[in-house]
Amino acid sequence: MAYKQRRYSNLITPLFFLADLLIIISILPFFAINITDIYVFLAYISLSWAVISFKNHYYNVRRHTKVVQLFIILFRQIILYALMAYAFIGFFKQPNISRLALGQYLMAVFLLLLLFKISSFFLLKKYRSKLGGNRRNVIVIGDNEKVRQLIDIFKYRPEFGYSFIKQFEVEKNDNDLTKCFNYIIDNNIDEIYFSASQLSNKQINDLVDFADNNLREVKFIPDNKDIFTKKLKYEYYDYIPILSIRTIPLQEPINTFIKRLFDIIFASAIIVFILSWLTPILAIIIKLESKGPVFFKQTRNGFNYKEFACYKFRSMTPNKNAHLHQATKGDHRVTKVGKFIRKTSIDELPQFYNVLFGDMSVVGPRPHMVSHTDMYAQRIDKFMVRHFVKPGITGLAQVSGYRGEVETDKDIIGRVKFDIFYIENWSIFLDLKIILQTFINALKGEEKAY
Repeated sequence: MAYKQRRYSNLITPLFFLADLLIIISILPFFAINITDIYVFLAYISLSWAVISFKNHYYNVRRHTKVVQLFIILFRQIILYALMAYAFIGFFKQPNISRLALGQYLMAVFLLLLLFKISSFFLLKKYRSKLGGNRRNVIVIGDNEKVRQLIDIFKYRPEFGYSFIKQFEVEKNDNDLTKCFNYIIDNNIDEIYFSASQLSNKQINDLVDFADNNLREVKFIPDNKDIFTKKLKYEYYDYIPILSIRTIPLQEPINTFIKRLFDIIFASAIIVFILSWLTPILAIIIKLESKGPVFFKQTRNGFNYKEFACYKFRSMTPNKNAHLHQATKGDHRVTKVGKFIRKTSIDELPQFYNVLFGDMSVVGPRPHMVSHTDMYAQRIDKFMVRHFVKPGITGLAQVSGYRGEVETDKDIIGRVKFDIFYIENWSIFLDLKIILQTFINALKGEEKAY
């Protein structure tokens, strides 16, 4: 099996967010607002902007978003921001603030942000259409009027950034999509579009399963027939309605930015306040008990199936099978100190360095050894969906009873179900809940922590 090895840039949204903050902060000295504590005000408006942007989906601007939608989003954003700015007067008891100067400042912010947002929007379109950057390879399955209209959009609207590669026509009574699947893999296709009326239910199910197991995105053009009861994302490409079968919140740039920021802060705190003093103590104990390195490094599959070196405190005597066989109950390879640090999950703490490096997240699907990933990808349906997001030190499956050794297929199937639920329903509050439950479980001790 071949898997997609590239994704799209997540740097655009953080850069736009920082640029907006720079505009908001830098023009403040030009207005005589008469603020008593400028640093408190700067922190307040920065946090307000971040929270409002998240709730307002301010940075969720797509390549097919219309200009009029930009005005609506910005207008709603600036109204909410203005309310928060004026609320500062009452919250912090600042009766001497000039309401007129504050209003002038907000008008200047609106005009500058409007100029920046519109210009950056069109610059990105030019980048796609003239320089051919930020493009996605797509194929279309089916042949009807809507399909042909969508293909015309792909061909004649280069600013959307889609490279139309091929159109497939499949008969409903032909259940063999192998040629199409092989073409998708061989030509590095990113997205698959199809008309639901052109395929049978079995073909649609096979197509969805293929996309899930090979990290491709599949979208369909709706028609009058019944469609899946999953959470669907409804979008317009120009005037053609498109539905995405699976919505992944962490594909939204603002969500990616928030999760990454949280990961950096949380991981840095663990490294500074815990690992800084715990590592030398454990290093001495581990070395005294058995010869070998303090840290154990194991190759695992992460985001988008990319391999990375996962770090742990060494809890076993050095052995050739460490990269092939998972620890089992009563495993003779586990050392005395290893039993303790595995039981308390202390052995996992060095993975916060993986979080800081960007290979992992604090919360997400647990990564497996490469040999196990290859095996489960073949045996367990939708196993590869777990690789649409970064792996985590802990996860929803782990706090729900699916931790440790995989004894039967039932264990891994249950783990995959919880992981997919997490991927499709992510929120920062869900992450916090999982972290809290992980801490509670570590204190109580877990049956399969061996």
